[in-house]
Amino acid sequence: MYFYGTTGVNGRGNLEIGGVDAVELAEQFGTPLYVYDVALMRERARGFKQTFEEQKVKSQVAYASKAFSTIAMLQLADEEGLSLDVVSGGELYTAIKAGFPVERIHFHGNNKSREELEMALENKIGCIVVDNFYELELLKTISKEKSETVNILLRVTPGIEAHTHDYILTGQEDSKFGFDLQNGQAEEALKTALLCNNFEVLGLHCHIGSQIFETTGFLLAAKKIVEQMNKWKHEISFEAKVLNLGGGFGIRYTSEDEPMLPSQYVSEIIREVKDLVEQFSLKMPEIWIEPGRSLVGDAGTTLYQLGSSKEVPGVRKYLAIDGGMSDNIRPALYQAKYEAVLATRPLAETTETVSIAGKCCESGDMLIWDLPLPEKNDDDLLAVFCTGAYGYSMANNYNRLPRPAVVFVEDGKANLVVKRETYEDLVRLDLPLK
Repeated sequence: MYFYGTTGVNGRGNLEIGGVDAVELAEQFGTPLYVYDVALMRERARGFKQTFEEQKVKSQVAYASKAFSTIAMLQLADEEGLSLDVVSGGELYTAIKAGFPVERIHFHGNNKSREELEMALENKIGCIVVDNFYELELLKTISKEKSETVNILLRVTPGIEAHTHDYILTGQEDSKFGFDLQNGQAEEALKTALLCNNFEVLGLHCHIGSQIFETTGFLLAAKKIVEQMNKWKHEISFEAKVLNLGGGFGIRYTSEDEPMLPSQYVSEIIREVKDLVEQFSLKMPEIWIEPGRSLVGDAGTTLYQLGSSKEVPGVRKYLAIDGGMSDNIRPALYQAKYEAVLATRPLAETTETVSIAGKCCESGDMLIWDLPLPEKNDDDLLAVFCTGAYGYSMANNYNRLPRPAVVFVEDGKANLVVKRETYEDLVRLDLPLK
């Protein structure tokens, strides 16, 4: 079995995360329970930042908070010197409540509202990544009304397709995101932005996809964008100060996945950008990147209580958990795969292959289809690995299930950072029929 970060097996034979017994965590905080290995998140953050620092390249490593946004998580990101990528008013509000330095916040999104943009300007955040012509005009209007100068990046689609699931491709030509480089939209947007005295156009941004295991896509995107930067330098006297190549760095969910180390991704990106700007005699831009999943994904483990079982002779055996698509919708949404063990007996010999079913009233609520496990006992807990990204952030109240608690563990201590929802929380905003 492959264990992540500080995860291992303690003297009692139980799964241990961050020096804390997983069984004791379940007893104290209940299940389902999201458990985060803080040391591993710090290690991942430093892996991205240190390579830039060692190579003396100006940079910003912005945590893509859509992966997992809570006050505690954003405070941890600040502790590690990260910048922050937000994509909604709610994520921005969370950052402000966390005390995150506003000058290191970047605001993304393909349909930012007037209220969200006003909130960004009122809090003087560091940068707005402009996605489309509608937003460009709206931001121009708001910035003039408020007499504010706004730092912006223009999001472009370089026409590069990452080798990943169709639902999460974002850099190809046919995308809801960004100005297209190939059909002239990006140049038109840049010329428009440069005419506005309230804009400081820092540079360009792209994002080619998610769960990417090699650097080919990033390097091709960099090549296309830097070639365009060279053209714009000579034709309209614009030289980008920032090149943001987005995120999408992959993690290991199962033995089929073979991600690179953060330092490997960064080293290859730096080398390619340096070679390109030297080739075109451009000034070296700051390189910005936006890791999200790769900072928190494999640091998260979800603990469940095993419940009912059902055997279909000659077909399969189902084991049900006390959660499911309400706390991890990824398997139902795009067939995501996970590995898991019994937290109570992680090293026990496996004797059967089972399918892990969620408790939601949907046939598609299946967490893992074929999982080797020992025969279960009534008190067994299931630990599902690598649930740190898009589990909590996409959690829902389907079937009126309360969302789980979130615990950070580090150096043998557990810190509750999100309380478990109660039934009262579920009806708190409901109003009676009048």
